[in-house]
Parts: sequence; C-alpha cells; structure tokens
Amino acid sequence: MAVLNNLSCFRRILINSSSSRAYLSGFKSSITLEKLYPSSRLDITTIPKAPESKDGKFSGYIPMDKIQISYARSSGTGGQNVNCVSTKAEIRFHLASAEWIPEPVRVKLAEKLKNQLSKEGYFIVKSDRTRSQHLNLADTLDKLRDLIQSTAQSLVIPEISPETVERQRRLRERAARERLREKRAHSMTKQGRQSPTLDS
Repeated sequence: MAVLNNLSCFRRILINSSSSRAYLSGFKSSITLEKLYPSSRLDITTIPKAPESKDGKFSGYIPMDKIQISYARSSGTGGQNVNCVSTKAEIRFHLASAEWIPEPVRVKLAEKLKNQLSKEGYFIVKSDRTRSQHLNLADTLDKLRDLIQSTAQSLVIPEISPETVERQRRLRERAARERLREKRAHSMTKQGRQSPTLDS
C-alpha cells in the first residue's frame, strides 16, 4: 500500500514538473489561434470599428446603438411557449435622423415608406418567424438591410451601351413602319367597302 502511494506521489511530481517546464519554456502548440486565424483580431473586449461607406453607399452595417430593440409575445401557433416567452422581435429607428443611411437613400425610403412611418417618423420592422429571440432579431436586421440595399439599387441608373441604343432605335423604326403598314391596309379595306358611285 505504501509502495502504491509512493508511486502515485512520484507520478504527480513528474506531471507537475513537466507541465511547469513546458509553461516556463514558452512552448506553444502548432494549433494556436494566432496560427489558425492570422488576420483576425483576437481581442474580444474592444468594440469593432464600424466599416466606412465608400462613395456614399450603404455598407450593410446597422449600428445597434442607433436603433431601439424590443421583444413581445409572438402570435400564431407554438403551444404554451407562445404564452411564456417573448420571442417576437421589433426594431425601430427615426428615419430622418438615421445618419448611417446615405442621404439619397433616406429620401427615397421616406418617399417609399410614407404610409408605414409613425407620426413621429419612426420606421418599425417586426419578425416572429421562429421561436428564438436572437433568430427573430437577426431576421428583422436582414429585412431592414435588404430594404435599404434594394432602395439604393433603384437609385443607380444603369449605363446603356451604344449597341443597346442602336438596337432600341431600330426596334422603334420597325414598329413605326409596321404601324403605318397596318393603317394603310385598314384604309384600303374601308375603301373597298364603299359602294361604287355612278358618274353622271
């Protein structure tokens, strides 16, 4: 029994001394976060800087401190979970003062959503697709992001190539010729229906 106790003590000493030696020698495994993710920022305590929008375009970044988030009881099926947990997510923000949206997009959104804004000028996005608060919040942010990006896309005037302009001109000329031909044929049909007149 004493031999077993001595062996376990000896084993403990060996393990402790080897681990302390590895710690003191500065040993690092080949699988470390710095090697797996060399370009990532491993400090999670600092808030990441918001991406800058280039050329006045919406970058897709929605600042969480500029919107109001609330949760409510979800409607629809879901059993007792619906009555117990507030899973429906709702975000709202003041559209006129939302500086994180480029001004031309803001003006177009105000015109497009004039019937959906509150009296104070707040726009509200809701979601209760899932039974999870976080997934519903992500869904509301996706809806808002898609709305802003689609509105920004509608402001972009596509460049028309010279070939397209020429093709459109030829199509218009062909349509005009076809219309004149149909008018002429209709006129000839009407003339053919007239009764012959007797010359005196």
